[in-house]
Formats: sequence, structure tokens, C-alpha cells
Amino acid sequence: MQRQGSVGDSAVIHIRVTGGVLLVAHLAFVAWFTLRPLDVPWVMPANLRPLAGIRDDLALGWAQAARRIGEGLALLAPLGVLLPAAGGRLFVSALASLLRTVAAGALLSLAIELLQTGVPGQVVDVDSLLLNALGVALAHLAVVPAGRAWLRRRSERRGRAAGPWEESSQGRTPTIPRVGIAPWSDALPPSSP
Repeated sequence: MQRQGSVGDSAVIHIRVTGGVLLVAHLAFVAWFTLRPLDVPWVMPANLRPLAGIRDDLALGWAQAARRIGEGLALLAPLGVLLPAAGGRLFVSALASLLRTVAAGALLSLAIELLQTGVPGQVVDVDSLLLNALGVALAHLAVVPAGRAWLRRRSERRGRAAGPWEESSQGRTPTIPRVGIAPWSDALPPSSP
């Protein structure tokens, strides 16, 4: 069984660390943006019917609908890339990765919507949940498969270029080809008469 990045490609480690740091930063921004109290004179009622809010925005005009849909898609879309990056897996099923990432994004969006019930000025909207999950899926499909393929090719090229030497985190280490057992005559000391 091959460990992730055992070919000597430290890019996996760098991507994992960078993905984790950016994931934490993005989640902090999302928490601030969605869970801060708003000082508004009145609040719309909660929208619990799927696509009803989008239909209402379309009735107001394309500009309003495009802004609303764009905001909904963009809010959690970076999670589609940051969650797999923080996981750091190069060899994983594309479908499993997509489903896992979209499920995590949808659960996070649901948690945000549930927490918004106690925040003054914030309104629960099921359309936000749908748009957030769709944004995560689109970002994942646009970036992750191509990025993983590029990293796998890079890892394979580095593995072939290293030849009998493999790069490790401590430097280049020689690999020794398999050596057979020496004949007994060479292994035994000479007998004395």
C-alpha cells in the first residue's frame, strides 16, 4: 500500500497545510458574514419553499436574481476546493470525492441556516442551502479533478526522474537493488589443517 506523497512529492504536504489554513480562514469569514446581527428596520419571513425566493427575485428583475444567485453560489464555493485540499488525497474516486465534499458543504450550509434562527436581522432561506451546495459542487468539478490529475502526473514524473534514488523528507536516499545470497564457499572462513 502506497502512502500519499511517498514518491517524494512534498507538494501534497504543502497543499494539505495550505488548504487547511485557507479553510479555517474561509470558515471564519463565512461565520462572520452570515452570523453577525444586522440592524434592519424589518425582516422578511423565513423561506422554507425551495426555489420560491429565486422565483420572487426573477419577478423583480434579472439583475436582482443574478446578484442573489451569484451570492448564493459564491458563499461556500471555495469549500469545493479547500475541503479536498485539506484532505490531501491524490488517489481517490472522483465521484466519492464529489459526494463527500458536497455533503459536507450542504451540512455546513444547513448548520448556518439553523444558527441564523437566533441571529437578529438574519433570515432562514432554503434557497441559500440549495445554492450553497450547488456552488460547492461546481467549484469542486471545475478545479479538483484537473488539479489531482496534474499532481499525480507531477508525482509520477518525479518518481521516474529520480531513478534509483528516492526523494524523502530528509534528502535523497539510495535504493539498493536486491542482492542474492553468497555461495557458502565465500561466506565461510578458510579451514585450518
